[in-house]
Amino acid sequence: MPEYLAIDKILDEVRSIPSVYEATVVSRSGMHIAGESPRGVHLETYVAMSAILLGAAETATAEMKDKLQHVSVELSRGKMVLTSAGNRALLVVTASHEVQTAELAEKLKAFGEQIAKNL
Repeated sequence: MPEYLAIDKILDEVRSIPSVYEATVVSRSGMHIAGESPRGVHLETYVAMSAILLGAAETATAEMKDKLQHVSVELSRGKMVLTSAGNRALLVVTASHEVQTAELAEKLKAFGEQIAKNL
């Protein structure tokens, strides 16, 4: 059974990273588990498309016989970084351009592992 309080605490830690705006945990099937979406965004569309983005990238890299590390989407006002949170979920974070993508992705990998343990 998912430990939602533990997941919320992990998301609080993610949001404490300087330049991070929002953090969301999404099921691999595209359902919202925890966290928030960017203001003014339709939650169901945001989480479903996030799951599709990561899933498509994982499928493409598997065809290349390689393992996906993360997906980064560069936006005009910031960035999105998506990473695996185990076999059942993914972690989606929005952040400003100030944070280095590789550095953020490395931190998110560890948080994703913690989330996976609580699902």
